[in-house]
Amino acid sequence: MTVAIEASASDIKRETSDGAIDQLSLESGIMTQSESSVNCSTGDSTYKLDAAPARTKDKRISNLETLAHLIKGNIGTGIFAMPGAMKNAGLWVGGVVLLIVASICIHCMQMLVECGEELKSRHENFSTSYADVAETACLSGGKRFRKYGKALRITIDTFTCITQIGFCCVYIVFIGDNLSEFVFHYSQVNLDPRLYMAMVAVPLVFLNWIRNLKWLAPVSLIGNGLLMFSIGVVFFYVFQKLPPIDTIPAFGSLGGLPLFFGTAIYSFEGITLVLPLQKDMKRPQDFSGPTGLLNIGMCIVLCLYFSVGFFGYWHFGADIKSSITLNLPPDQIVAEMIKVVMVVSICSSYAMQFYVPIPIIWPSISRHLTFIGNETVAECGFRALLVILISGLAAAIPRLDLFISLVGAFGCSFLGLIFPPLISLIVYWDTVSRATLIKNSLIIILGFVGFATGTYASIEAIIMAFSS
Repeated sequence: MTVAIEASASDIKRETSDGAIDQLSLESGIMTQSESSVNCSTGDSTYKLDAAPARTKDKRISNLETLAHLIKGNIGTGIFAMPGAMKNAGLWVGGVVLLIVASICIHCMQMLVECGEELKSRHENFSTSYADVAETACLSGGKRFRKYGKALRITIDTFTCITQIGFCCVYIVFIGDNLSEFVFHYSQVNLDPRLYMAMVAVPLVFLNWIRNLKWLAPVSLIGNGLLMFSIGVVFFYVFQKLPPIDTIPAFGSLGGLPLFFGTAIYSFEGITLVLPLQKDMKRPQDFSGPTGLLNIGMCIVLCLYFSVGFFGYWHFGADIKSSITLNLPPDQIVAEMIKVVMVVSICSSYAMQFYVPIPIIWPSISRHLTFIGNETVAECGFRALLVILISGLAAAIPRLDLFISLVGAFGCSFLGLIFPPLISLIVYWDTVSRATLIKNSLIIILGFVGFATGTYASIEAIIMAFSS
């Protein structure tokens, strides 16, 4: 008997988004096994054939490992841009707004985890990923939502791709700015940062040809260590010789608040991490709840962002730049080397972030490239083209702070604030209370207001930066 295996692009996308290429794997370098399957047909019958065994218990991660990966998954370039963002809102107003935005983002993460647990209790073989939760919520929630399941999945996948590509653009701008400052300090050669963005695209093409996450795991581990070291050095400098606090504006400007909102929501970028992270735990029941690992880890993340943003702006005041690494004293070699250290770290993070949109985009593209004959060559060519396009986008908006605000307001507002309460309402539609309905509706409205005002303010600031 001949068995034909038929796997559509949407099947491949759905399976990989939950397993081997989830956000946990990308940020931490942990190799997960997908609980994937493909459709097999024998004559007129169709059945499921397991493509990979489920993860065994001894390969799951401990609570301490979960906490470490949760913290790393939410800390990136946004932490170095937070002091500059504080300038838009003011020292005290920015601090308060950051606490409010962070609290809402953490609550939305809890809602998403709760929805995943509820759907898993309803469906025995349910695999929890952001897009899976959204689609299954529509299919098993109120009857009026069932026809929107596929559309919501596609929407979330689209915003995931937009946001991840935006992250990669931010990384390119960060690399260009820091390399330009470093080279100018030691050689007095003053080249446009966009030239460095173009040059760094070449090694990034080769780095992103790596298709096996096991080979990228050591790169990720090194990048994580360098990032933590850089944050420690920043703390060392910002706590020295702080000026009188009353010399720093408590409030920036009303027009600066949307820009600050975009950076704040960008900073809590790890909502796509929480579901696969909980799935890979030895004790997943310890993840959610008031004293669970999610709240503990995100409180640590909030303390780090608040400390760097508050004390960084307090130390440098009006002189703060788009990345605090550019403000470190140039006459001290450790401070200058941090710029190179962060370039290496960001390159590793770029490779991991780049992995996220590939399994979503590539299946739809590959069907039109069958004339090439070799799928590996076609995928490598597609990866190279995408890296070049991302570098071009980054060069088009060579302002790190504005790019972060734009990505946060446009992409992260939907993933972090709008979709989680919407999914929660769909899951519990038949039993939702009036208080929950009002609370979730207010969060959704806040997300849309932040999206509209933040995107508008970011684009306006970008246009003004170019015109000046």
